[in-house]
Amino acid sequence: MRSFRCLSSIVLMAAWGAAVAAAQGGDAIEVSARSPKPPEGPAPRAAGGKPDLSGIWSPEHTFIYDISVSLAPGETLPLQPWAAKLTAERQSKDDPEANCLPTGVPRQAPYPWRIVQTPTHIFFLFEGNIHSYRQIFMNRATHPADPDPTWYGDSIGKWDGDTLVVDSVGFNDKFWFDFAGHPHTEQLHVTERFHRTDFGHLEYEATIDDPGAYTKPFTMHGHSTLQMNTDLMEYICNENNQDVPHITGKDTRK
Repeated sequence: MRSFRCLSSIVLMAAWGAAVAAAQGGDAIEVSARSPKPPEGPAPRAAGGKPDLSGIWSPEHTFIYDISVSLAPGETLPLQPWAAKLTAERQSKDDPEANCLPTGVPRQAPYPWRIVQTPTHIFFLFEGNIHSYRQIFMNRATHPADPDPTWYGDSIGKWDGDTLVVDSVGFNDKFWFDFAGHPHTEQLHVTERFHRTDFGHLEYEATIDDPGAYTKPFTMHGHSTLQMNTDLMEYICNENNQDVPHITGKDTRK
């Protein structure tokens, strides 16, 4: 059934209201059929005693379509005027993710992703879009002095008790934070916290600090569920990208 994920993506991008709800409902049914509910129990431990985050996880949809819904109740995105204006002007058809480019950080594509954990590196493997990966260095404490701007930035990880803290800088300004078109600049600094609360659930938050586009830092909250009895599939968006012709104008979500 996963071969129809690209079609689901078209529907999600074509309309927000009922079509999005229907598409997400379909995805939920598919995931449920493919991945039984994870068993109850504590988070597993790696050889060194730290939590083992390894596994295939579901994406957090609020990090895909509109990051503002992942804020704490009552909070709004502290956009600078130019960034708010640009968000309002952006057309859905121009979304880099819809055009087979990387999602950036902390946005996720609407497809499963895997965490691979080693003592020196942690890798995020993404099924969707361009079948890409992100690497987190656990064996160094500082970023390069002048990193080349990239889609996923330069990421350094450390453990704060049972929570993985990832500090990332060195981003380009090409990706969008979400389908709504919220921007950022190359001053972007992202601090993420990943905590496996039990065997089947991963809680995380991302603090965005970008003085070039926002008036103050803000924090987004999300979660993922462990996917059982499944694996990542090879999905190359570039080979048969049918999304863009169906995305004809401005994001219609209101």
